[in-house]
Amino acid sequence: MFTLTISDKPIAITNADEEEARELLMSEDFKEDLKYLESEGAPIWDGFATLNVRPATEEEKAEFEGADFDDEDEEDDDEEDGPYIMFLVDVTDPDEADED
Repeated sequence: MFTLTISDKPIAITNADEEEARELLMSEDFKEDLKYLESEGAPIWDGFATLNVRPATEEEKAEFEGADFDDEDEEDDDEEDGPYIMFLVDVTDPDEADED
């Protein structure tokens, strides 16, 4: 498992192998999501802070393994699941927050 950090703060963890983790977490699409999604009222990433992918710590792995990814409803067990990405910070979608 690998963790994305922003300025050394753990932000997200994935169960992908290292190559795939770097591809996913450092992709332009994911970076755009990080600039759009918010944590504590501000964008997760400002577009400038340092992004890094590193091996996950034992604590981060335990948090990931304790998560419920809700795939027990899946009917097609033959279909291979891709890697999961889980945020390690509270994340809000600003569009959804406006609806409250």
